[in-house]
Amino acid sequence: AFRGRGEHPKMGKLKSRVQPEKVSLNLSEDAPVPICPVPGHAWGDLRHDPQVQWLAQWKENINNQVKYMQLAAQSSFKGKSDRSKYNKAALLCDRIKKIRSATKKQLKSKDVETKQLATAVWVIDRLALRVGGEKDTDEEADTVGCCSLRIEHLHFDPNDEGGDNTEIELEFLGKDSMLYKQTIDFGAAIYNEDDGMGKQVYANLKQFCKKKRKDQEVFDKINPSLLNAHLKQFMDGLTAKVFRTYNASKTLQEELAKSEQLASWRSLTPAQKVVEYTNANRQVAILCNHQKSVSKAQETQLETIGNKLQTLKKQKKILKGIGRCIKEGKTGKIPLKKSPKEAEEKVKKALEKAKKMKERAKTNEEKIKATEQDEKAKQMRRDHNDKKFSQAHLWEKIPSLEQVGKRLEAWKAKIAKMEMDLKHKDDNKEVSLGTSRINYMDPRISVAFCKRNDVPIEKIFSKTLRDKFNWAMAVVPDWEFNASLYATEH
Repeated sequence: AFRGRGEHPKMGKLKSRVQPEKVSLNLSEDAPVPICPVPGHAWGDLRHDPQVQWLAQWKENINNQVKYMQLAAQSSFKGKSDRSKYNKAALLCDRIKKIRSATKKQLKSKDVETKQLATAVWVIDRLALRVGGEKDTDEEADTVGCCSLRIEHLHFDPNDEGGDNTEIELEFLGKDSMLYKQTIDFGAAIYNEDDGMGKQVYANLKQFCKKKRKDQEVFDKINPSLLNAHLKQFMDGLTAKVFRTYNASKTLQEELAKSEQLASWRSLTPAQKVVEYTNANRQVAILCNHQKSVSKAQETQLETIGNKLQTLKKQKKILKGIGRCIKEGKTGKIPLKKSPKEAEEKVKKALEKAKKMKERAKTNEEKIKATEQDEKAKQMRRDHNDKKFSQAHLWEKIPSLEQVGKRLEAWKAKIAKMEMDLKHKDDNKEVSLGTSRINYMDPRISVAFCKRNDVPIEKIFSKTLRDKFNWAMAVVPDWEFNASLYATEH
């Protein structure tokens, strides 16, 4: 069944099986044609086109869109494409002043189309919105970008402060039907310093919305084609995605630099530096509106960590009490734990029994009984682990004062780490860090950060990403995202 993204109007429609006759292959002229694995069928079309990236394509029946099979993300071909993408975005480091200077003049133009184009460029540059375009809401979900913003998506002075308030609340469904809801103060210094022109943009948007119905477009004089053509005047191949890649990479580099300039930076552990990196990553994700919905599993995980943290704090209090008892010679009041060996043996036997029952099960009844036994054994293991955790601070024999001191220090470190983990997970539960890490932030910034701060790259990139970005792993520790990258490549 077709799911689609967000509230897709075609959700629930059935996908047709793709027959080999509907599949086109793109091969080298001297390459052998792969044998069709479905008896009685053959491939639909063979092509020898070196100008495209796909290896196979077919048209699906729900939206009549062409689907492609591409080379793997870790292939050298994709690696070259990724590197070119980031190098092109880096070229904006030199061009951005010229673009913003031209936009500044056009924001005050008397020609409405020119003024709308300049305002759209400002919104794409400063707020990292996508271009957007008209959609048939009977065919696709009603998602919005810059060009398709409607009056209903802008709320001027959302808190009714009156006077010279320059706030606008933007609220609409962006890509993948993710809600974009942010209140932008166009009078803030961040949007006006260095000729930012935030107040002028606010005045323009107010003008564009004047005497229009809620369902009418804000940028009614322009469309994605006009806007893209306008962008290409500044730089060959310049698109909204290039702006997003530039802003994401630049923001990451600047946020990391702020952290590294702190007086306390050198005293931080690698784990604490990873948290600072994640905080910088989160700023990029917020800029690009990369969100995710909070799953029940995440809520359960946060609750579990919270409960464990409370247990550790209680155990720390008990450890202090044990220390006092030893000093006062009241060792009879010190709680001791029972040996876990007997309980561990019971759990081990229960798991082995369940495994054997699963292997021997042939009938449905036997399979059901084996599954029940397996669940029972796993629950025993969970209960045993919980009990083991609840007594982890205790000893089987009366400890020495030195042992208590060492364990107390260990518990303080555990509590600090768990508090950091809990805050980290809670801060990031609604933010998708992966999207910007995979698609928008130049990986060389992250690799250089790890090298100059002795942070293992495994803490930042998963194995999949390390394979995908293997071309970025050789950069020097003081590497920087700047326009010289494009010049070097060309």
